[in-house]
Amino acid sequence: MAGKNTAISLSEAGPFSDEQRELARTVRDVVAKRADSAAVRAAAESDAGYDATLWSLLCEQIGVAALAVPEEFDGIGTGYVESHLVLEELARGLVPSPMLGSAVICVQALLATGNDDACGRILPGIAAGETTAALCWSGYEGYWGSDDLEVGAESAGDRWTLTGDTYYVLGGDRADVLLVAAGTDEGPGLFEVDPSAAGVERTATPAMDPTRPLSRVRFSAAPATPLATGAEVLDRVLAIAQVALSGEAVGAADRLLALTVEYTQQRKQFGRAIGSFQALKHRMADLYVLVETARSMSYKAAESLSPVDAATAKAYCAEAFQQVAGEAIQLHGGIAITWEHDAHLYFKRAHGCAQLFGQPREQLHLLEPAAGLT
Repeated sequence: MAGKNTAISLSEAGPFSDEQRELARTVRDVVAKRADSAAVRAAAESDAGYDATLWSLLCEQIGVAALAVPEEFDGIGTGYVESHLVLEELARGLVPSPMLGSAVICVQALLATGNDDACGRILPGIAAGETTAALCWSGYEGYWGSDDLEVGAESAGDRWTLTGDTYYVLGGDRADVLLVAAGTDEGPGLFEVDPSAAGVERTATPAMDPTRPLSRVRFSAAPATPLATGAEVLDRVLAIAQVALSGEAVGAADRLLALTVEYTQQRKQFGRAIGSFQALKHRMADLYVLVETARSMSYKAAESLSPVDAATAKAYCAEAFQQVAGEAIQLHGGIAITWEHDAHLYFKRAHGCAQLFGQPREQLHLLEPAAGLT
C-alpha cells in the first residue's frame, strides 16, 4: 500500500510546527519502507492482527504511543494533535496497529477519569508499546452513548462486578487491559477489568475491514475496578474517538485519491490516458475539493476537541471517504474489485470508519440542538 508518493504531506499543508511536520514525515517514511501492500495483508492475517515488529519500531524510535501520555506517566506529553497526525499517516497505508484503540482512545479515556492511580499503573506500559488496552462500550446495535449502556455494574460493599455484552471492540480479544463503559445506580461509569479474570469471554468477530480487528467481549459477573463515574467522561472519550476517526478518514481518502489519479495517468483508452478526458478530470477535481474540505474540518476538531466539532468532522470526513472510495472503484475499473488490488481494502475501511462511534446520520442528529433545530 505504501509506495512512491511525491504529494505534499498533510503535515506540510496544515498549520503545524516544524516538530509536528517532522513527526508526520518520519512516520510516513517508516510506513513507506515497512508497510507495503503485502506487509499490510500479512499483518492483518497474523495472530496479533498487526505487525508487532513495526509497532515496536514506531513506539521505541518515534514514540507514537507515548505522544499524548503526560511525562509524569512516562510519556512525551505533547497533547492530542501529534497523535492525530500519526493516525492520518498510518491510515494512508491502512496499517493495522493498536494506535487508535489503545494509544489514542484508551489513553484519553484514562486521562479523562482523572484517576492518577490507574494512570500510573496502565499508561507507562501503553506509552512504551508493551501494553495494549481496549475500550468496551457498544452493544450489538452499534450505539455509543452515555445512557442505556449494554453492560451493568453491581456493587457489594467495595466489590464491583460487570455483566453484559459489548461488540465492535478494537483489538479486544488480544488487549492486556479492558476499559468498560457500564451503567451504575449513580449513572454511567468507566471500569477497569483484567481480561484474564473469571467471567470475561473474548471472541474475535468477522469484520468487513480485514485491517481493523474487532471483537466481542462478554462479562458475566466479572470483577471490575471503578475508575470514574459521570457522563462527562464518556462524552469526552466519544468526542476524541470521533476526531481520531476523522483523521484516519482524511489520511486514507487522500492516499486513495492519489492512487486513483496515478492510475488514470497510466491507463489508456482510445490512445490516450483516461485521466486526460475532461469528464474524469472534473470528477477527480471534485474529489480533491472534498478531501481538502474534510481535512480542514478534521484539523479544526483536532484543535478544539469539542463535541460539536467532533461530530461535524466525523460525519463529513466519513462520508467524504466513502465518496472517494466509491469513485475510486469506478475510476479503476474492473481491477478495483479484485482481491489483488488495494482499492477494495480502502473501500472497506471507508464503510467501517463510518460505522464506528456513530454513523454520519447519528452525528447530524446530535448536531440539531447546536444548530437550533430542536
